Amino acid sequence: MENKDFDKNGQDNAAEMSDLNFSTDENAAGTSFLDGNVEEEGEIEKLEGQLAEQKDKYLRLMAEFDNFRRRTAKENLEMRQTAGKEVITGLLDVLDDSERAEKQLQKTDDIEQVREGVKLVFDKFRKSLHSRGLKAMESINTPFDVEKHEAITEIPAPNDALKGKVLDEVQKGYYLNDKIIRFAKVVVGK
Repeated sequence: MENKDFDKNGQDNAAEMSDLNFSTDENAAGTSFLDGNVEEEGEIEKLEGQLAEQKDKYLRLMAEFDNFRRRTAKENLEMRQTAGKEVITGLLDVLDDSERAEKQLQKTDDIEQVREGVKLVFDKFRKSLHSRGLKAMESINTPFDVEKHEAITEIPAPNDALKGKVLDEVQKGYYLNDKIIRFAKVVVGK
């Protein structure tokens, strides 16, 4: 009895099977499949080598990034710890002047001399802060702006031109290098 291969529909697959070159007989010549395996093994080794190389690159990149992250965090911490040093060093001159003025207050009764000394200390203090980027916000008689002002209260405006404008400043607002660091607390005309 002849062994025939049939597909699902019962068709003879012998014609299709004869096109395939199976090297199942150990005495028959047929090295095409064996050569293909050798080529595939070489290709696999090549791909494994590339994979190992990419893994190595990835690990080195991750280690480099981790070092960068640690170094940046350390620098950031150091900068935060010493950021105030420059400002405080600049204010030490003002502190020295304040202490000298305090000593003068105890020695003298001349109110005009005391007033002049205090004014000099305040001017030096303002200049020191201004040199480090601090700038006072001008708010009085300007239109109320929610981006810069915090309204404390509203009062009737003395005239129509002052409606919606800042009439008084309860607490000054400040910029540090053109960035608002404190909003002005204001009284607005209605």
